[in-house]
Amino acid sequence: MQHPLATLLVTTPSFGRFSPEPAAAAEAHGIALVRPEGRHPLTSEQLAAEIERLRPDAVLVGLDDVSGPVLNVLDEVRVVAKHGVGTDNIDVAGVERSGAVVINAPGSNSDAVADLAVCLMLMGTRQVVAADASLRRGEWTTFSGRELSGCTVGIIGFGRIGRAVAQRIQAFGSRVVAYDPYLPDDAFTDAGVERAALEDLLAASDVVTLHMPGVDGEPLLDRDALALLPHGAVLVNAARGGLVDEAEVAHMLQDGRLAAAAFDAFEQEPPTDSPLLSAPNVILTPHIGAYTDRANAAMGVAVVDDIARVLAGDAPNGRVLAPTAD
Repeated sequence: MQHPLATLLVTTPSFGRFSPEPAAAAEAHGIALVRPEGRHPLTSEQLAAEIERLRPDAVLVGLDDVSGPVLNVLDEVRVVAKHGVGTDNIDVAGVERSGAVVINAPGSNSDAVADLAVCLMLMGTRQVVAADASLRRGEWTTFSGRELSGCTVGIIGFGRIGRAVAQRIQAFGSRVVAYDPYLPDDAFTDAGVERAALEDLLAASDVVTLHMPGVDGEPLLDRDALALLPHGAVLVNAARGGLVDEAEVAHMLQDGRLAAAAFDAFEQEPPTDSPLLSAPNVILTPHIGAYTDRANAAMGVAVVDDIARVLAGDAPNGRVLAPTAD
């Protein structure tokens, strides 16, 4: 690219990591890619410094903090894009006030995250990690598990990923119940699942999987909520770490109230001090839900195409708007 039409600051190392398509899409649009000097994720101060240094037309972030000082240096930035779906690390209202547009890549990683969630359910219900460790110790022990066909699976959050999980779980013959306060009743009936209040879902589910956006303040599943789970339930969190009280989950694993838990997202990442690290019967993965070749290609191409639309004066497909007061 001899004469780029625009410059895109890419802070996330996962952009185009498993696929050449995103970089090719940028080149086709005449967009030059530049990288920061600091390591991901960047603090707001670090990101602001990189924007001032490189003066890009657009910024593509991962888990970087887009708030505070960043909002003061967006004069020449027309687009702030999230390489993914969740925008809880972006002050959307603040970016909008600066005159820039916020976009994400909805739906690009739904199948990848849904696959991992079901994988973690199966590993938890069948004690796969414990069985593997036992065999490697030279033992030959029988590990009894549960079949998903005999379980009620509760899905907390019924957006694209939640619905993709439901489709997969229904193939096992499980009873599926779901909770999402933002959707109409037909979103559940059309998918063939039962709608339930959060408390009822927790009390009825043998397996619970979370697919809600992040929350501010107390976890959605705090100590009182977790106490509603049946003895021997399995909990999967492949959404956001702040949704669950990790200390209480670790305690419930220690005393056997939870048969197993699996986390792909943590309150702090990496989770160097999480009590889950020393808990039994827990599966921990380093936020890999969206890390497949197909999702990586779809996500990167989607955001690059949308950035190009905004720079050309057109409306993007994945625009994120700040919530408005009622």
